[in-house]
Amino acid sequence: MTTKEQLLALSKFGTATIHEALGKTGALPYEIKGLNPSMRICGPAYPIECAAYSNVNLHRAYAHAPRGSVLVAECSGAYDAGYWGDLLTTGAMKQGMAGLVINASVRDADEIENLGFPVFCRGLCIKGTGKDPRGVLNEAIKIGDVIIEPGDIVVGDRDGIVIVPKGRVEEAIEFSKKREEKEANTRARLLKGETSLQIYGWDKEFGY
Repeated sequence: MTTKEQLLALSKFGTATIHEALGKTGALPYEIKGLNPSMRICGPAYPIECAAYSNVNLHRAYAHAPRGSVLVAECSGAYDAGYWGDLLTTGAMKQGMAGLVINASVRDADEIENLGFPVFCRGLCIKGTGKDPRGVLNEAIKIGDVIIEPGDIVVGDRDGIVIVPKGRVEEAIEFSKKREEKEANTRARLLKGETSLQIYGWDKEFGY
């Protein structure tokens, strides 16, 4: 089980850093972004699959998920509906959810932002949804080419969302630290006047 200390350590890295550190894996589709660019998220995934144009499983999810969970929802490829709004946000916050990542749209954006609940989505849509219960709760789902298992760690910032498999959390922390140290060294050399072509040897390799 991922510890609070590991979550804190992981939350300090950017999503791009973690994605690169894990061998360029775990990135959700680039269309999924924070409702507000300042939103950040880091916590264990509670995966959900909703039937197209139905949000009842989101209501079920926040009622049953452990406190501190990030709800991660796939909506059967039907993006053009507002699956989540201010009332779901209010309920989820009261039950201790850490945020939402949804491969579809939401609505009531101003209210959600004012509540301060992190929501990452494809966009906004005013259309409502039905209550078809088909789908899954707290089972593996797939968004894009990434499989999300219960307990995998969801990290989100302005750049997007990356999923860290629960068995690779310590590896992600270690490799992200190393990557940041390497980039700090590169930045220092750039500030001294070297070019990136020189630093990476591309000037000699490719004759640039």
